[in-house]
Amino acid sequence: MQIRINGQQNGQQLDVTESLKEYVSGKMAKLERHFEQINNVRIVLNVRKTNQTAEASLVLNGKEAYAKSQHDDMYAAIDLLVAKLDRQVIKHKEKLIKY
Repeated sequence: MQIRINGQQNGQQLDVTESLKEYVSGKMAKLERHFEQINNVRIVLNVRKTNQTAEASLVLNGKEAYAKSQHDDMYAAIDLLVAKLDRQVIKHKEKLIKY
């Protein structure tokens, strides 16, 4: 799985810290537990005053899953994001099994 992480603050490019990159990578690795064929992951971490936003899109066998979450804490926003993506990945896998 290839992960690209970008950061933005008020529309400007922002460097993402190593601890945040490791945290995101660890969380995304949990998604592979449910579905091994995740090809590409693009994550944008956005900071606007007190609102932290995390959004991601992943490519699953030609299909794309997208999720966005907001919270006061970036780590909590990432946790919410991964939970949303996890539900989408499981749903996609169940559709593949049915058909």
